[in-house]
Formats: sequence, structure tokens, C-alpha cells
Amino acid sequence: MTMEATIAGGPVLEQVRRLRTAVPGPASQAILERKRAAVASGVGMTLPVFVTAAGGGVIVDADDNSLIDLGSGIAVTSVGNAHPGVVAAASEQLARFTHTCFTVTGYEGYVDVCEALNRVTPGDFAKRSALFNSGAEAVENAIKIARSYTGRSTVVAFDHAYHGRTNLTMALTAKSMPYKRGFGPFAGEVHRAPLSYPFRDGLSGEEAARIAIERISRQCELDDVAAIIIEPIQGEGGFIVPADGFLPALVAFAREHGIVFISDEIQTGFARTGAMFASEHFGIEPDIIVTAKGIAGGLPLSAVTGRAEIMDAPHAGGLGGTYGGNPVACAAALASIAAFEDGLVERAQELGGLMLGRLAEAQRGDARIGDVRGKGAMIAVELVDAETGRPDAALTSRVAAAAHAQGVVVLTCGTDGNVIRLLPPLAIGDDLLREGLEVLVDALAAA
Repeated sequence: MTMEATIAGGPVLEQVRRLRTAVPGPASQAILERKRAAVASGVGMTLPVFVTAAGGGVIVDADDNSLIDLGSGIAVTSVGNAHPGVVAAASEQLARFTHTCFTVTGYEGYVDVCEALNRVTPGDFAKRSALFNSGAEAVENAIKIARSYTGRSTVVAFDHAYHGRTNLTMALTAKSMPYKRGFGPFAGEVHRAPLSYPFRDGLSGEEAARIAIERISRQCELDDVAAIIIEPIQGEGGFIVPADGFLPALVAFAREHGIVFISDEIQTGFARTGAMFASEHFGIEPDIIVTAKGIAGGLPLSAVTGRAEIMDAPHAGGLGGTYGGNPVACAAALASIAAFEDGLVERAQELGGLMLGRLAEAQRGDARIGDVRGKGAMIAVELVDAETGRPDAALTSRVAAAAHAQGVVVLTCGTDGNVIRLLPPLAIGDDLLREGLEVLVDALAAA
């Protein structure tokens, strides 16, 4: 893979890790002081550096430190930051017009994106799509659509789930801190079921599904369940890959009881897992798929795509929003989808092989690495106490901080805060990824 990345209108970024100062350096620290005075304190930062350029697999900060990016802005810049095709498409649209509000006067780009989504999402049946701004907004609308179609109100979500920060999506989200604490009361008619978590429960997919279905059947009046919503591979919950058979059993249960099955592919969608959508790994065709993050190369856009008869249930004017399907974001999405279809699915598989291979090697010599899991370029390391096997959030925090100090951006996740998640841009080079992994493994050894 290329070792250079062109930033449109700017220089070519050398694909190297380079530390000219401590991280954060004095320039970033000065901006951080301004942030403290200007930005609400509830807006936190994982790594307090301030970016001046990014591309390929690197982020350059205000102190000219070049950091290896293993986070992609939380799986957003999958095609690479400032991808030339995305920049060109968005710039051309920006020069023509920036907004009309599609629900007032339409534009073809919105229709183009919906046609592309209907084509690339799983399922050989008639589909419709609607565009929004954020993942949480798309989830809210998916629930609205399911309720409109079924005439029911109850929604089932799962342990360890993350679906957003709005009131309804906080109710769907399992983890309290930092997403829910102090922000209630939350929307009602939400029930929670146990997830398949092979590392912890040791169950087959069929066994885990039986337990979940029994819980749903006890908690809910099934003829009032509008939707089951689940991430096919959980994101914030810890990159949990369910055992084979779990998701198909849930889909069959939903079909049997007239329940809309919603696959939240906000983090897993668009080549991230080595398939265009993670649902494909499990052989399921959801009634509705929710997407965002990687859809538009860093511009805000989200979508709800589903069976035509379900998507057409709400009345005219019932779906929309002032900024939903912004024309510049739509142009970026079309360029991003073209890039995903031009080899990035296969590239995600290659990156996954590199990460799983190196981390599995590290696991063989370190009992604190409880599990290495994931698919494609969505890989997790779950850290535990070597003696008890219990989640070790403190160790995870130390390892992440050490990697950050050495110029590698990694993210943590998991309900217990003990998972390091790796989400490199699919544009990253092999050598740069290997270097980032070595820094991570060394940080764990030093911890």
C-alpha cells in the first residue's frame, strides 16, 4: 500500500510516526487551555491534541507530531482522511449549492445515495431509504418507522448495546457512564435482553439465542413488540462478535412474531468488517439497516434503509429534518461508496489478518490478554487480571495512555472499560499498521 497521502490543496503527508514534542505538545496545550475556557466541560477528549492535517494512516497535530491513527475518528474516515475522491466530489457540490432542504426542494444527489444504499445493503427485495445527519438520529427514525409499520410500541435492545446519546437512544444504550448518568428519565417501552458474548458466556449461538428469546418472551407482550434492534458486532460494548447462529435465530423469532428486525450497522457498515455490512457475515437480511459513520468520508450523514413496505408506512412528512441528506454530504457519500466498492472490502480483510496475527502472538505470552476478536479492520483486545480473569479497566487505561504518549491513537471501549479497540483507516499502509501494533504490544508489556 502507498506510503504517502495527498491532502487536497495541501502537501503530501509522509506516512511515518514522528514525535517532535511530548504528546500533547506546547501548541496543543495552549489550544487546550482555550478549550477549557470556551467549550462545555462535558465535551471530553480522548487524546488532547489538535489536528492540522490528516491522511492515509496518520494525523498531524499543532506541534507537527505525526501520530499513527488506529481510530479513524471512531470508524468514520474508513476511506482515509481527505480522500481525494471525496474531497473532489464534495468541493464540486460545495461550489454549486450547499443546502436547499430536501423536503422543500429536492436534489438528485439525495436520490442517488438512496439508490446506492438500496443496492449495496443485504437483501434481494424492494427497498427504500431515508437520509439524516447522525447515527442516533437514524436510530430514532428506524424506531419511528417500525412503530408506524407495526402499530406497536415496545422495543427490545441488548446488553452492552450502544445506540446513541439522544433520549430514546440513551434508553437503548446499556452503558451508564459516561452516556446516561444524570440525564434521565429516559424514553419508556424499552426492554433489554442478554447478548451472545462467547468469551464470557461460553455458549453456542443457539443456546444464547434461546436464553435471549426466553427473556424477551417473559418481559414483553410479544404482540406489542415493534422492533428488535442490535449491532451485529457491538461497538462501544466491546467489539463483541456473537456466536454463529445467534443472529439468525433472533431474525427467525422476529419474523415469527411480526417484529421488525433492525441491524444497527453505524460502526460496522461500509467495509469495516471485511464485508460491506457485518450482517453478511452471519447470513442475515435485516428488515431495516441503520448506517452512519463511514458512509461519507467524514461528513455528517446517516441513513435508514429497509423493506419498501416497512419504510413506506409513515405518512408523508413524517420523516425528514432540515439538514438530513445535505447535498455536500451526499456527494461525499457517493464518492465513498465508490471507493469501498473499489477494493476496500478486501483491504479490510488484509488489515484484519495483520492485526489478528500479531495480537494472537502477543496473547500466547501474556495471560492479561483475555481475548482477541473481531472481523476485518474492527479488532479488539480484552484485557483481564491474569490471576482472576476479571476485567481490568485500570490496565486498559494505562496501556492506552502509553500508546498515546508514543504517538499511536487507540480507543478503549467495553461496558467494563477493559477493551482496546482498533479501527485503522482502510487507507493505512502495512508497515505503518505493524509499527502501531508494536507500540501497542510494547505498551502492554511495559504496563
